[in-house]
Amino acid sequence: MERRDKVNYYLDLADVVSKRGTCLRRLYGAVIVKDDEVIATGYVGAPRGRKNCSDLGVCIRQKMNIPRGERYELCRSVHAEANAIISAERGRMIGSSIYLSGREVSTGEYIRNSNSCSMCKRMIINAGIETVYVRDDEDHYRRIEVKDWIENDESLDGALGY
Repeated sequence: MERRDKVNYYLDLADVVSKRGTCLRRLYGAVIVKDDEVIATGYVGAPRGRKNCSDLGVCIRQKMNIPRGERYELCRSVHAEANAIISAERGRMIGSSIYLSGREVSTGEYIRNSNSCSMCKRMIINAGIETVYVRDDEDHYRRIEVKDWIENDESLDGALGY
């Protein structure tokens, strides 16, 4: 039996975490790891005490036909990255990596060309996370250096989506 590589192992964990999500469009899971230790996890869901989209049976952004990567202020959910960051001490996140896995609710397929939204990018930068791994399919992923998000600031261009 071939042993699973470490990056895909952590992405597998993020995929399992995503199954707790309550979004009707996309389920994301996030796992923050430093020195080979999981320090926090997060999934997509409404703030504690508020009803989830899955409870309400409606996604406002879906109902309004808003493309992915845009108008997140209308979303009821806290994103997976944000929930993981909220759950961790900043000192432990400095120099860490975050692993992200997302699936379309309608098909169960991995989300193509997935990336963090602009708000989550800002939180990842401020948390001190150095590397982002984003799953593309069962065995393939992209590695993103957070310093690239700092140096190539898409907010200066007014770019929407990802």
